[in-house]
Amino acid sequence: MWTIVRLVAALASGALLSQAAAAETAVLQGLDKTTARISTFEAPVDQVVGFGSLEVVARRCYKTPPEEPPESAAFLEIVDQRPDADAVKVFSGWMFASSPALSAMEHPVYDVWVVDCKQPVSEAEEAAAE
Repeated sequence: MWTIVRLVAALASGALLSQAAAAETAVLQGLDKTTARISTFEAPVDQVVGFGSLEVVARRCYKTPPEEPPESAAFLEIVDQRPDADAVKVFSGWMFASSPALSAMEHPVYDVWVVDCKQPVSEAEEAAAE
């Protein structure tokens, strides 16, 4: 719990930027409550990604360094865009991988939560893996 409190305080003060690594992609999971299926999907920062009728945009994604307790946090904006209705913003705020209920999205059909933040794999890393 104290890790989350420190992370929230660091996010608010801007100190997290110097300690945590900013990532280019948020790894998210979503639950479709009507089918009980969980899907893992990636949301590149500042790009719209669809999950059901939701449009998800990750504005920021941070991951603590390896020597710190593991934590990933993403600032998400989620809009419900149904074809028969106007767009409705259902969430805008920080979500934390270690405590998804701390700042949860409330929606009757879908749940979305942060799993991780990651960097794209470079060509050098791909070559080293082979």
